[in-house]
Amino acid sequence: MPERAALPHRPQHHEPTPLSSQSPLASQSPLSSQSPLSPLSPLSPLSPLSPLSPLPTEASAGSSRGDRPDVAGSQSDRLRYLDAATRQIARGMNLDETLRELCRAAVPVFADATFVHLYDPLPVGDEIGAAPGVLRLHAADRTSPPRPGTRGSAPAPPDARTIRAAEVVRPAAPGPLARLLQDGRPVLGNAPGVVSAAAELLGATDAAGVAPSGRRLIIAPLHGRSHALGSVVLVRGPGRPDFTGDDLLVASQLATHAALGIEKAMLYDREASVADTLQRTMLPPSLPEPPGVRLASRYLPSSRTAQVGGDWYDAIPLPGNRVALVIGDVMGHSITSAAIMGQLRTSVQTLAGLDLPPDEVLHHLDEQAVRLGSEHTATCLYALYDPVLHRLLLSNAGHPPPVLLHSDGSTEVLGVPPGAPIGVGSGGFETVETHAPAGATLLLYTDGLVESRESDVPTGVERLCARLRPDASASTPPTPFPPPTPAELCDRALGTLGAGDRDDDIALLAARFEGIRPETVAYWYMAPHPQTAGQARRLIRRTLGQWGLDSLVETTELLISEVVANAVRVASRPITLRLLRTDVLRCEVGDDSPVVPRMRNARLTDEGGRGLFLVDQLAQRWGATRISTGKVVWFEQPLSDAPADD
Repeated sequence: MPERAALPHRPQHHEPTPLSSQSPLASQSPLSSQSPLSPLSPLSPLSPLSPLSPLPTEASAGSSRGDRPDVAGSQSDRLRYLDAATRQIARGMNLDETLRELCRAAVPVFADATFVHLYDPLPVGDEIGAAPGVLRLHAADRTSPPRPGTRGSAPAPPDARTIRAAEVVRPAAPGPLARLLQDGRPVLGNAPGVVSAAAELLGATDAAGVAPSGRRLIIAPLHGRSHALGSVVLVRGPGRPDFTGDDLLVASQLATHAALGIEKAMLYDREASVADTLQRTMLPPSLPEPPGVRLASRYLPSSRTAQVGGDWYDAIPLPGNRVALVIGDVMGHSITSAAIMGQLRTSVQTLAGLDLPPDEVLHHLDEQAVRLGSEHTATCLYALYDPVLHRLLLSNAGHPPPVLLHSDGSTEVLGVPPGAPIGVGSGGFETVETHAPAGATLLLYTDGLVESRESDVPTGVERLCARLRPDASASTPPTPFPPPTPAELCDRALGTLGAGDRDDDIALLAARFEGIRPETVAYWYMAPHPQTAGQARRLIRRTLGQWGLDSLVETTELLISEVVANAVRVASRPITLRLLRTDVLRCEVGDDSPVVPRMRNARLTDEGGRGLFLVDQLAQRWGATRISTGKVVWFEQPLSDAPADD
């Protein structure tokens, strides 16, 4: 990037000496409460501003031709202006804010109009690619246009308050505008080639009749650390002094700070986008649909200032139609938090597949977090729901307590002892068992829903329970309310929360317990001996006949014979056989051996090894899962082949 002229050394302190009443900037000192550059100025972006006195110039500082100009006074005023203007530009957190603050800093104190064109797409960081060839107008500001005059018929000279800039500019590669932008130094309107460059930026074939000529116009390129970003056009109207060489230095500083702010905003937006994409890809794309429970979830990102967090949720189907419900929150807001969240979620899924109690899952998760060596900690709540037994097991690692909404509309905050957060390494987790009645809904949530600057967690939980309860004021006498669906309950829990200014993101997981009716479940224990397969076929034939599923008897007998025969060969204790009729017919065979059967290619001379091929071909789905007491082999068949119940 070409070298730029440096401004005089700015004092280390930011409190300027008081201006005299004769100073041209006495009424608009940047640190004055009335200054448009004051950090406390309530001016809205692009609002009409009353013209203020211009910055002093060498030509106007003296009172007569013989007087010596007050150069020291004008330089001091410029330094104070730059101090306030650069601090105002640095306040912007994103691209729009940075450009808005640039326009507010320039108009009307330094210029009557300003236009900012940026390349599309904007280069970010040190990335290398083809140079963009299109400039687009991103911001513009000007003082109030003059009232139409009635005297004289001669055309008025161009006024900065009526100039319009081109929306799209395509600078020619060897043209003057492209050379000016690559050069990187601001130029006055009377410099060679600037007239045609101004014509391109202002969308006119002849800039003489559109833009002020000579020293009433400055074009300042915007240069980042590695790339040209665009340009700033500054225009003064006929009622103000021309720009001077010192004003070029001011424009250079404004453009430099604006370009650095633009690069900062682009890098900030890219990091936030990467973190948000990372987190969303690590959240489950959809929830499973296990029998006996209905699920719904919500995720609300935090405000733009806090950006991405480490909240996650999960629902994991387990053997025996059980389902693990998990919600957690990694401390912090960064890409690191999102990455750690993904690691913990993967670890929970692996631990859940081992069929461990909830407290053991959290214990091993805590050990894994300590091994990762991260300074981040996390809270987590793990719940295990059994729809057959209508039982709920819970364990908590420093997470807000779950809320259970009963079918009558009452709410209950489940008292689960909160252990230490994940990553602390102290353990001490407990498993609590509670009844999960059919029709009740469990709501798991992160602390962003109940904790804020105005409310602590207990108060937030009370407010949450109030939002979950139905409004009974309209019914006299009271009538039973239809229970809300899990999705409706999530929306009710969020209430009026939207994409507002929140400090933390929010994750919700709602589970409606429907259970599995006892009459649709059959369960047996059988000793592992050669006759067990025949006994299993008889039990299957009798049970399916009672359920009206005679069309599935032959196929199910064949499949259950193969699975039970495999279990008999490896079991040392009684094996289990369970039938469940939900939307499918599910058969489960459990034994105490951890060896999971796998399909293999049997040779023509082999007497066995083909049973699992039959299961794979005839069953809709099948699988084998290790549990704490051994393993479970299961298969499912659709009920569509069975006759409909009368």
